[in-house]
Amino acid sequence: METIYGNLQGLKSSQLKQLQRLYHQRIPGDRITTSEFAQRLAAISTEINQPVCAYLNRRGQVIRVGVGTPRQTQIPPLELPRYAAERLSGIRCIATHLKSEPPNEAALTAMALQRLDALAVLNITGTGFTRRGGGAAGYVKEAYLAHLTPQESQPMLASATLSKVGSSAVQSPSWSVSPPLSLDELTQQDLIDLVENLEAEFQREFVAQQVDIDHDRVLIVGVMTDEMTPLAFHDTLAELARLVDTAGGDVLQTVQQKRSRIHPQTVVGEGKVQEVALTAQTLGANLVVFDRDLSPAQVRNLEAQIGVRVVDRTEVILDIFAQRAQSRAGKLQVELAQLEYMLPRLTGRGQAMSRLGGGIGTRGPGETKLETERRAIQRRISRLQQEVNQLQAHRSRLRQRRQHREVPSVALVGYTNAGKSTLLNALTNAEVYTADQLFATLDPTTRRLVIPHAETGESQEILLTDTVGFIHELPVSLMDAFRATLEEVTEADALLHLVDLSHPAWLSHIRSVREILAQMPVTPGPALVAFNKIDRVNSETLALAREEFPLAVFISASQRLGLETLRHRLTQLIQYAVDSR
Repeated sequence: METIYGNLQGLKSSQLKQLQRLYHQRIPGDRITTSEFAQRLAAISTEINQPVCAYLNRRGQVIRVGVGTPRQTQIPPLELPRYAAERLSGIRCIATHLKSEPPNEAALTAMALQRLDALAVLNITGTGFTRRGGGAAGYVKEAYLAHLTPQESQPMLASATLSKVGSSAVQSPSWSVSPPLSLDELTQQDLIDLVENLEAEFQREFVAQQVDIDHDRVLIVGVMTDEMTPLAFHDTLAELARLVDTAGGDVLQTVQQKRSRIHPQTVVGEGKVQEVALTAQTLGANLVVFDRDLSPAQVRNLEAQIGVRVVDRTEVILDIFAQRAQSRAGKLQVELAQLEYMLPRLTGRGQAMSRLGGGIGTRGPGETKLETERRAIQRRISRLQQEVNQLQAHRSRLRQRRQHREVPSVALVGYTNAGKSTLLNALTNAEVYTADQLFATLDPTTRRLVIPHAETGESQEILLTDTVGFIHELPVSLMDAFRATLEEVTEADALLHLVDLSHPAWLSHIRSVREILAQMPVTPGPALVAFNKIDRVNSETLALAREEFPLAVFISASQRLGLETLRHRLTQLIQYAVDSR
């Protein structure tokens, strides 16, 4: 039995049968509709006193019938037979409308979201009218024909206004709506000619848009809840844009919504999901990134309605870690973190993860693909955890050897991109990779540093270890996977907490680092705060930092400013840490 979509409450069985019979109608492939089909649709709509939509493919077959407006009966993007920026979906919609007015924005938006070949809106009389001289009753008063048109300002992808983080203005899609047409005028329209001309334009536009296909074109979605301040929300979005940029994506635009609480199914509200889908299509985005962790069900719901891949903040961070890991240990820990993140999300893949057995003795539900894949991942996780434990033991032996020689150690900690690797290079002439990116280095690097002894003034060696950068709400899977790295922090005699003073949210960064350190199983040693990049800040910020942190050191690792003072303070820090053992 053919499915009727939309609001079916109150409909009689005879009316449902009339709707189902629409599936057996066939329209010539080169026509939008025929007079007979339009009148039949209008007659049913008049009888049930509700709008009705019929969706037809290019062979003229009815593939979907819905009771309601085009917005209420639209086909989800993932269910469309073809869905791409350079062409139309191959489906047209014939919709009835109970009022005598042009198609509204909701109907045109639904057309744009589905990339319909055309939308024909039939305004019906409500009671029907009799043609002059008697004969059959007709119900169509007038008709409108709407279709998408190519974006004439498609170079907007390079526009500064759309690249600006925090922008939430939505570019309207381009569409064309005809003046009122008679039913005869509508049925004489050549669909093939219309579609071929439009798709040729879309194809030219799409080719011009693909300037750099190696980069994901990203739309960021941020949700501000009641517990967030506007400043914290802005900082979160700015950091997410940096993460996307570091991962190799191009941020096209940011869409924001303020809600009292997160929507359990789609994070943002229904209207905002439609806005995100339309914006993604208009800008040519192929990836939507949310500023918070998403459940498997939320990802599934969002992808079904938006039509492009949806990821969350944690997945972006994991992708960066996968790109940055250089050593075997780093790659090992990244894979472990990715598998631990993936395991609970396998159920979100739905029917693709279940299968029936085949052959004698295996028919029936059998073992689902979900179960076999989950078991394989769990085995791999167990193996990786054993290797991480061996890595942990190896590093522990190295630390014990250093401690046996009584070489004091200092761990460099701080928010990502604070300049830790640059400082390590400046102090020890190391050649650690540095870049103005988040998580430029993942693997811990230990180098010797010669400083004067606090009491005797003689030269002494200490070990300075560069650790992985911290970030606000560091994913739990990363905390677990990188425990071998983070142990360098807990086993060090002292910490050098480096802060990027040029970042607007430097105070928030200090709090985030301290929160992560407080979660360590072993309490870290005493810490010295060092404010970096002082060559990039104004006097007001310097004065505030000196007032809030009177014992801190102020340096510029890249310009080698204040390094002698830092060495002197490290001497005092080591002496204090050794005496406190």
